[in-house]
Amino acid sequence: MRLRRRLLAALLGLPLVASGCASFAGSSAPPDASSARAAASPSAVPQAAIRWTDCTKQITPLVSGRPGSDRPLTYSCGKFEVPISYDHPDAGTLPLFLLRVTLTGQTDRIGSLVVNPGGPGVSGSDTAIGLAATLPLDVLKRFDIVGFDPRGVALSTPVECIPAPLKERIEASDPQPTTAAQLDAAFALARTVADGCAKKYGDALGAFNTVATARDMEQIRQALGDARLTFLGYSYGTTLGSTYAELYPDKVRAMVLDAVVDPDVSDEAAAEARAAALEHGFDAFAADCTHQAAGCPIGKDPRGFVETMLQQAAVSPIPSKKDGETRTATPGIVLTGVLDALYDKGSWPQLASALAAAGRGDSQGLFSLADSLSGRLDNGTYTNEMDANVAIDCADTTSRFGADQVSALAHDWNEKYPLFGAGVAVGLYTCTPWKADRTPLPKRDAVDTPSPILLVGNTGDPVTPYPGAQDMARDLSDDVLLTWQGQGHTAYPKTPCVTTAVDAYLIDGTVPPNGQTCPASG
Repeated sequence: MRLRRRLLAALLGLPLVASGCASFAGSSAPPDASSARAAASPSAVPQAAIRWTDCTKQITPLVSGRPGSDRPLTYSCGKFEVPISYDHPDAGTLPLFLLRVTLTGQTDRIGSLVVNPGGPGVSGSDTAIGLAATLPLDVLKRFDIVGFDPRGVALSTPVECIPAPLKERIEASDPQPTTAAQLDAAFALARTVADGCAKKYGDALGAFNTVATARDMEQIRQALGDARLTFLGYSYGTTLGSTYAELYPDKVRAMVLDAVVDPDVSDEAAAEARAAALEHGFDAFAADCTHQAAGCPIGKDPRGFVETMLQQAAVSPIPSKKDGETRTATPGIVLTGVLDALYDKGSWPQLASALAAAGRGDSQGLFSLADSLSGRLDNGTYTNEMDANVAIDCADTTSRFGADQVSALAHDWNEKYPLFGAGVAVGLYTCTPWKADRTPLPKRDAVDTPSPILLVGNTGDPVTPYPGAQDMARDLSDDVLLTWQGQGHTAYPKTPCVTTAVDAYLIDGTVPPNGQTCPASG
């Protein structure tokens, strides 16, 4: 699903998209800061129509030669207006970008399968294209795949307030800050980001929150003409989906939440769980590498190899042999590259090769991985994933962590989780200086949907630890938990056991046995 670099660049040239990439920087329209459940009624919001344009000719060349590119697919690009604030629907609108993929020759069509890839900040439009090429044909025969870029993301009025040079500084910054100077530098970067975004957007910055996006989804459902929503959400998409279900439980036809973000734990507990999961994820990569028949390219001690490389890169950043590349790999680039590869077990061989090459003095493989995670394009510009991620995360939380508190956690977690702990701890400071209204997420504890929500948890997920799926399962009044004993982030459609169960649920409403477990390879 990493089409976004070429896809977004190509789609920006379409007249439909270009007219939809407006900005309301500095707008005085108030954010949607109301009580979530009480504000869910759409009665006061005029229903807009989606303006669709066939963009098959623009997208087909982008997927040519990729798995699934031989499928007879039609692509439609859409523009859709939603209120900036649902509390004040007359205060102006912002355009959202949608992408619909349809398989030629559909039979017994059920409706639309709306997808969200997570982040927050990742494009739903490129995800729709990726899923249309990989989902089982039985699903595509019954559903259009509809991805939308949430408000503030990609082609939907993108939040853009972190300049490229600042993003480069963030990407290259110390990933294990523990000294006073390192911590002060990290806190200063967070304040610079917050100040710049506040200066550009003012009060309007608070409009980029998950509750508002969930309400956008309800408007999209109505505009698509579906009596109820069929939804597939990954990672942060599970937060968005469960928020929608909390606001509109009677409007859910089927909902798959894969790689569940824990709805119960505090921000601090969630961060520590993620640090621990990342360490376990790296250990799984290391074990896999050292058990390869051909031998591990980075030796018998991958953790020691990476720790030594981090120390060396701090003294002498590693050059890249890629033509035109002037950057050198700092410890920040090294560890960001490692982090990117932990998302998908399929990237582990690439990571091992990139680390081995960096050990020989060529960091271009690590830059490729790190830039994928940060959204850096080949021309040196960036997508707005980083901007949107910060804006949405900070709009959703009321937590604020002091510098002294974060510094103490960084020291503690650096001991417990030596690769990732300090960096994850410092991330807790990101929203402390954020200057925008907050719209807290609703509790997801009383959902009563017409059919059970299907939760999918992966015991080896390094990004959204498995206990999050268990907590969500305990909270929702009607749900089923499906477990995969695999590695990497997300499960569907990576393994036959999970795929068979999810397909049957989406198409026929057949719910798998609660507590069903799928083996790693099955």
